[in-house]
Amino acid sequence: MKMTLQIDDGLLARVMMATGTDSKTRAIDLALREMDRRTTLARLTAEGLGLGPDELKDALDPVYDLAEMRRRERSVNDRRKSRSH
Repeated sequence: MKMTLQIDDGLLARVMMATGTDSKTRAIDLALREMDRRTTLARLTAEGLGLGPDELKDALDPVYDLAEMRRRERSVNDRRKSRSH
């Protein structure tokens, strides 16, 4: 879906750096998915979960890849460290 948004340029640049994306659309998509994931986890935690393994798995975004997120975090942290030296 196409839409016009007013987004803080600095914030978008930081999100693109943090996610390792070179596409504004991809950075926004990742940020929205992450916020949705966190909201879902907070809600499930507040409800005391009560879900079985299959139900819990279905409650999360199937595109979410923990290993990939950790790889990107390491990559961003490595870039930050190299800039500070």
